[in-house]
Amino acid sequence: MSTQNSLPKCIIARAGGFFIALAAVLSGCATTQSTSTPAHIEIQEKVGFTITEEVRISSGVRTDYDTALDYLEQGRHEEGIALLEAVADGAPQLSAPRIDLGIAYHRAGDLEAAETNLLMALESNPDHPIAHNELGIVYRKSGRITEARQSYEAALEIYPGYHYARRNLAVLCDLYLADLSCALENYEAYMATVTSDDEAAMWITDIRTRLGQ
Repeated sequence: MSTQNSLPKCIIARAGGFFIALAAVLSGCATTQSTSTPAHIEIQEKVGFTITEEVRISSGVRTDYDTALDYLEQGRHEEGIALLEAVADGAPQLSAPRIDLGIAYHRAGDLEAAETNLLMALESNPDHPIAHNELGIVYRKSGRITEARQSYEAALEIYPGYHYARRNLAVLCDLYLADLSCALENYEAYMATVTSDDEAAMWITDIRTRLGQ
């Protein structure tokens, strides 16, 4: 299950963040700066966070990246994917283009290519919660439920406040694993951050009823 929640767009830098921010089940934005220090996570708002990925890239790569994201946002998926592939090949140290490719291929229905790109993103940045969460979605859609759970849990180990991963794990435990305790624990943790999700609130009530609480 994926959600269609949206958050305010990141204003730090556009590269890598816009398409990620528009994708289902995401709450963060990847940004690119001009230094070569490791990526880090900063809390942006109560229900969001910013991932800053700091690497050295050329102005041409940055321009191509922006153009590729524009193509994807316009529905020009083949052009966007082709240009993102070129960007990712030209800047292999940058994980955000691979994550965007994973999202783009996922939305195009090519789960194998989505998985490949997300795994490549994690090779360059093993602690990227968005990559782990997106990989969990791909695994779940591929019927690899155990691996999906591991991916969601990996995202939450990195950033426990990542509420979309928390919600996805709760849904997985509820509908696919019949682990009601896991589902309740994660729905409640999710609702502690996103208090206005009426659907999740109903699921919590239903699970408590099934648990006899």
